[in-house]
Amino acid sequence: MVMVTQTVTSFMPSRFASKVVRNGALSLSMSAADIDTKFFQKDAVDMSGTTEYVVKGGTHLYPTCGEAFEKVGIKKIGVIGWGSQAPAQAQNLADTLADTDIKVTIGLREGSKSFADAEAVGFSKEKGTLGEMYDVIKQSDLVILLISDAAQATLYKKIFAALKPGATLGLSHGFLLGYLESIGETFPESNDVIAVCPKGMGPSVRRLYEQGKSKKGAGINASMAVHQDKSGKATDTALAWAIALGSPFVFRTTMSDEYKSDIYGERGILLGAVHGLVEVLFRRFIAQGMTPEEAFIQSSESITGPLTKTISTQGILKVYNDMSDSDKVAFEKAYSASYKPSRDILEEIYDEVACGNEIRSVIMAGARHSEFPMGKIDGTTTWQVGEKVRAARVEEKIPLNPTTAGMYVAVMMAQIDVLLKHKHSYSEIINESVIEAVDSLCPYMHYKGISFMIDNCSTTARLGARKWASRFDYILEQQALPAMDKDAAPDASLIEAFKSNSVHGAITECCKMRPSVDISLFAESTMLERTM
Repeated sequence: MVMVTQTVTSFMPSRFASKVVRNGALSLSMSAADIDTKFFQKDAVDMSGTTEYVVKGGTHLYPTCGEAFEKVGIKKIGVIGWGSQAPAQAQNLADTLADTDIKVTIGLREGSKSFADAEAVGFSKEKGTLGEMYDVIKQSDLVILLISDAAQATLYKKIFAALKPGATLGLSHGFLLGYLESIGETFPESNDVIAVCPKGMGPSVRRLYEQGKSKKGAGINASMAVHQDKSGKATDTALAWAIALGSPFVFRTTMSDEYKSDIYGERGILLGAVHGLVEVLFRRFIAQGMTPEEAFIQSSESITGPLTKTISTQGILKVYNDMSDSDKVAFEKAYSASYKPSRDILEEIYDEVACGNEIRSVIMAGARHSEFPMGKIDGTTTWQVGEKVRAARVEEKIPLNPTTAGMYVAVMMAQIDVLLKHKHSYSEIINESVIEAVDSLCPYMHYKGISFMIDNCSTTARLGARKWASRFDYILEQQALPAMDKDAAPDASLIEAFKSNSVHGAITECCKMRPSVDISLFAESTMLERTM
């Protein structure tokens, strides 16, 4: 993947700066340039004039995953944890590698209540596929560390000490790298360090894998990063892991760019911003005379129904181009009023993530959880009404409200533009701002509301959504709505920038590689979603 390296901004303390990591790690420019693989086919994709490389997945490659693991010396995979990602990844890996001698073992804290959950889906001490976490770490050739980010920051020294020489440490988030950089620490020198990061919550990783088995494979796209490559085999280890999870396509990034875009995206359009936006729109539509039920339909249902479905298959610009002239005027007015206030908050979020503040916030929140656990977030009138609306829903009658579309797209485009400004690749930008929203997350909100979407994500994502949703609610209420109420023409320059944005061509290419099935929350699954 061709990708411009990120420049360290002046406000960042030097300990947060992205840099060349010694002891076998690759520099940003080298690690992001291409995909060098001996087992999988890479494809060059034209992303709006920029060549980026991807590896496309599918069930036909599952045997190759086993071959690749065996060739690079992976005989035992330890999946550590049982949160959002671990149940999905462990089950997908076990299914993909079922006809090989590679063993997938779950590692949990002694006494963890999750032992029963892991046993319920087939892992057991008797079969050697379930054990105490440090024992599993010591025995594994590939350790996939999926405990919470805050727990990683607390336990990393003991985890590193347990790694056997030559083992590969695998992460599904770059959070730990950000934390280590903030305190001047590094990963152990003798181990490969890689990341495979599915661009969707754990339950969607499992459900799409299950639903795609009969259709040549489906799942959640994943980014992969090689941070340290002592063995010279780290890239193929990461690719085998990603394809074995069912990823339709895998793109390369760096762990630094991954955590910045991922933590940022969760707080933006993926979770926090869409929560705040629905609350604002619901109140506005009621103030304009709609019933609560109609207000919910025109806000939340419009987003999770026709809006995201169009974006998923045909791109953002298609939403606008298919509108009538009068709807385009309403869209443009809402977009013009919402873009800059949203961009203001999104710039702040990116800065907070990049300098380490948001990472520290997550760790401090984790320390408070025993006294102040996360509370429910679906108790407002908005989501209570939503339960009634879903019960009576007629899917094909959900309207596309142009004001709702204009505000939602404005936030999405503002998020995209911040990532473009910071030189992230198109593959990363689109997955973190568009695909994850419309193909993984919004279907959960459509099925059972805001909490069902947010609270099936990681602890870091859940905390970020709760922290930043109110900021979007406030700024859109205070700035966007008054601007919409003024009798002013839409901002022509903003609308032209939206229509001509280079991201649209890249989104078109990504739409061609979308999953072969749409996720179904009604289908049977071994995945047990969290409810609060």
